[in-house]
Amino acid sequence: MPGYEFRFMTLIFRLVDLFMPYLERRIPKFGIRSGQTVVDYGCGPGRYTVRLARLVGPSGKVYAVDIHELAIAAVRSQVERLGLTNVEPALAHGYDSGLPAGIADVVCAIDMFFSVPDPTAFLAELKRIARPDAVLIIDDGHQSRREARQKIADSGHWRMVEASRDHLKCAPIWTSRAA
Repeated sequence: MPGYEFRFMTLIFRLVDLFMPYLERRIPKFGIRSGQTVVDYGCGPGRYTVRLARLVGPSGKVYAVDIHELAIAAVRSQVERLGLTNVEPALAHGYDSGLPAGIADVVCAIDMFFSVPDPTAFLAELKRIARPDAVLIIDDGHQSRREARQKIADSGHWRMVEASRDHLKCAPIWTSRAA
């Protein structure tokens, strides 16, 4: 995404969040608790990141991952401005987040899954950074629920455990062959 598109998207998100407090109702449904380690994969300008950081509290950690350098810069700016000590931005290279394996209690991939060219490789990376009992919170974005579910099932890395109106909760599939 070119820089001007990213800046425009950020402006639109700010306006939407100002006039429609959707995120404040949505995020508590993710089940994130104090002390957890959460990866906000595809964090964009950090609109979920800051809220997730507040949920996990000072004993938790949020990794804000994105492939766009402007996203990482935007998150760093927010972290600095708000004095958050529990957020670490990470620039991904392709599907490689650069995070250690087995670090996440919760992985959030919100409003970005539809734009992933290779869903299986992407979901493999999310599984790699997840703990064995982790949860993936993922939404359809701008694709049908059926299409999102099919991509998840076809990957062989995650299984759906719960579906709500606006997101899916998935658990990693661990087998002796795929582990």
